[in-house]
Amino acid sequence: MLSLVAVTNRDEFADTATAPSGHDGEPHSGAVGSKLNWLRAGVLGANDGLLSTAGLVIGVAATAATPGAIVVAGVAGLSAGASAMALGEYVSVSTQRDTEKAWIAKEQRELLEQPEEEFDELVGLYTAKGLSEATARQVATELTAADPLRAHLDIELGIDQEELTNPLAAALSSAVAFSLGALVPIAASLIAWHRMLWIVLAVAVGLAVTGYASAALGGANRRTAVIRLLVGGAAAMAITYAIGRLLGTTNLT
Repeated sequence: MLSLVAVTNRDEFADTATAPSGHDGEPHSGAVGSKLNWLRAGVLGANDGLLSTAGLVIGVAATAATPGAIVVAGVAGLSAGASAMALGEYVSVSTQRDTEKAWIAKEQRELLEQPEEEFDELVGLYTAKGLSEATARQVATELTAADPLRAHLDIELGIDQEELTNPLAAALSSAVAFSLGALVPIAASLIAWHRMLWIVLAVAVGLAVTGYASAALGGANRRTAVIRLLVGGAAAMAITYAIGRLLGTTNLT
C-alpha cells in the first residue's frame, strides 16, 4: 500500500507523448529533459521517504514500543530505503543511458551508410511538423551541413548527446531526497507529547509541500496533486497503524 501511495503522482513526470515511429522501428519522441529527470527522482524519493518511514514508525509506535525502538526503526527504514532508492534509480537511469547510446550509434551508422535516405527522412520530419516542403528542405540542408548527427538526434529522438542523463547524479538525488523525506517522521517521533499526532501532522505537511511543488514545477494541477497525496497518505498511515495495533496485541511467540 505504501509503495502504491508513494507513486501516486508518478504520472506527473511521465513522458506521455506518443510520436510516430521512424524507419526500422526507431522511436521518434521527445525525451524527458534533464530538469524533469532530477525533479522526478527528487520528488518521488521525498514521497517514498515520507510515507514508508512514517508507516514504519507509526506501525512500531502502535505496538506500544519504547521511544528508542521507534526512532531506531525509523533510522533503519531511512538507511534501507535510501540505499534501495539510490540503487534502483542508478540501474534505471543506466539502462536509459545505455539505450540512448545505442540509438546514437545506430543513427551514426545510418548517416554513414544511407545519407540520402536520412536526409529525406529529416525533411519529412520537419514537413510533418508543419513546414512547407521547400522550407523543410532548406532547414534540413542547413542543419545537416552544421551537424547531421545532432540534427537527427534532436528531431527524431529528442536526445542531446552532450547531455545524457547521469546515473550517479540521479541516484544521489534520489537517496538525498528519500533521506530528507524520512527525517520528517523521524524528527516528529522524538516529540514525547502526543507522538502519534505529531508524526501524522508532520507527514501531512510534508506530503502537501512535495505535492504542491511537484505539480507547480511540472505544470500540473496543484490542488489535485496535494489532495491525492494527502488522501493516499492518510489511508496508508491508517493501515499501518491498524496492523501495528493488531500485532501489538497478538502473542507471536
